[in-house]
This record gives sequence, C-alpha cells and structure tokens, in this order.
Amino acid sequence: MTDIVQRGLYYEEFEVGARYLHRPGRTATEADNVLFTTLTMNAQALHLDAAFSAAQQPFGQRLMNSMWTLSTMVGASVGQLTQGTLVAQLGLGDIAFPHPLFHGDTLYTESLIVDKRLSSSRPGQGICTIAHTGRNQDGTVVAMATRTALMHCMPEGA
Repeated sequence: MTDIVQRGLYYEEFEVGARYLHRPGRTATEADNVLFTTLTMNAQALHLDAAFSAAQQPFGQRLMNSMWTLSTMVGASVGQLTQGTLVAQLGLGDIAFPHPLFHGDTLYTESLIVDKRLSSSRPGQGICTIAHTGRNQDGTVVAMATRTALMHCMPEGA
C-alpha cells in the first residue's frame, strides 16, 4: 500500500505559465463579513451598517471586506500550491479590487505562476511569483494580487 500525503508544490514543481483553478469556491456570508471586519478592528460602516450602506451609491448594500476577499483568495490556493512546502510569504503586490463582492456571492480563485528563480542567499529554496485572481459566480473579476513566496526545493532523494 502507498501512503499519499497532500501537500503543495516544491520549487521544482512550479511551472511558469501553469494556471490552477482552486475549487470549491467559497460563498461569502454576512457572518464572514461581520466576524472578519470586527476581528480586524475595522469600523467601516460599508461592511457593518445595513441602513447606512443601503443609502450609499452606487452599490446600495453592504460590501464584503476587501481584506476578507484577499485572504480567502490566497487561502484557497494553499492546498494545491504551498501546503507544507512554503518557507515564507515574502510579499503581496499589485492588489486591486475592480468589482465588489457582496453577501451571497461565491468567490472562485485561480492562480497563474508568472515567475520563479532559485534563491541566491538561501540554498535549497526558490522564489515563486504567483498571480491570484478572484471571480464571482458570474465570472466578474473581484480581486487580483501578486504574491511572492519562498518555497522549499525538493528534498534530496525525493
């Protein structure tokens, strides 16, 4: 019998140009929004106050906290890309939220491997650049971010 352990990819397994579709999606709930927003001490009424938000244009309703969207989008990629093979997240950049996410929307995430190189200062490790895109159930892009991750290389003999 063979034991198979779920893990992310080692540096050598990342292929520039590969696109990963992370499933299942995650349906955003009011509870997600309220909990995340209050846990992070964000008092923005656009996330918490239904009466205030209803009177605001152009959306007329509460918006999901964009940091929840970003966190959930990156989190959706962990099982396929970085679980157990990540050394450290080095940074996030080029973050944009071109369309809001609302309660009841489902967030679907895809990741494109855009670059990789061996680390010049950390033997046995490499740096991968990953472009994450989040779409709602209609395919509308709601979030984008570029993530730089320090990854383990394959162990010798693996």
